[in-house]
Amino acid sequence: MRANAHAVLDAAYAAGVRYFDAARSYGKAESFLGSWLERRGFTAQDVTVGSKWGYTYTAHWRVDAEVHEVKDLSVRTLQRQIGESRAALGSCLRLYQIHSATLESGVFDDAGVLEELARLRAGGLSIGFTVTGPRQRETIERAIALEAFDAVQATWNVLERSAGPALASASAAGLGVIVKEALANGRLTDRGSAPLLASAARDRGVSADALALAAVLAQPWADVVLSGATTANMIQSNIASLEITADGDLLEQLSALVEGREAYWSTRAALPWN
Repeated sequence: MRANAHAVLDAAYAAGVRYFDAARSYGKAESFLGSWLERRGFTAQDVTVGSKWGYTYTAHWRVDAEVHEVKDLSVRTLQRQIGESRAALGSCLRLYQIHSATLESGVFDDAGVLEELARLRAGGLSIGFTVTGPRQRETIERAIALEAFDAVQATWNVLERSAGPALASASAAGLGVIVKEALANGRLTDRGSAPLLASAARDRGVSADALALAAVLAQPWADVVLSGATTANMIQSNIASLEITADGDLLEQLSALVEGREAYWSTRAALPWN
């Protein structure tokens, strides 16, 4: 698994990728990424690494585990996991994000967490948050008002566009915008794409994933779009999106794919864990 991770990272770097995203709860992701950085001799001048705190991985490599991860957005978890992330990623760790912040979690009202994040930020570490679920837009708006963050990571794709206005506001407020799940957990690839997307991709002689990614890259507020590739071939297919011009006509054509946000997140919750 480490060798495969390093091969994918090599392919991404060779293709021009310079931002790498991990989390404490992604199994050994930080360990694999950190060992690759060390092997390549990379520093913070070569790449930017973002990671996340708030979940602890508990599945022990079992896909059928009853509990895959435990969420705890307390200051105690933050203080423990920042040490773990720094030990794995070293000086390349430049962005640390709250993992799946929601209004219901109360993390934006936790004085202890906000104070610790401010301390880390004063020390030179950029601080961000990721959002999830049908209330992404409201969560982003709440976070912007705090003026405590440098970046936001949210889901936006041709199926689920509800966070768009809030991401535009975040960009206007000076936050970096990172888009996750641009391929809707595999639903927007050749393997799982809707007929309309598949047809539009065939008409242009490109893969469904490349076309879906191009639609995200066309958004004026999108600074970084995460790939999620697990093989070097996927990297090459994803990178082809940079050569596609997603004009207004294409975006309008793909607007027929939009799902209501409640329906989208309900479908996502039913997807098998992988």
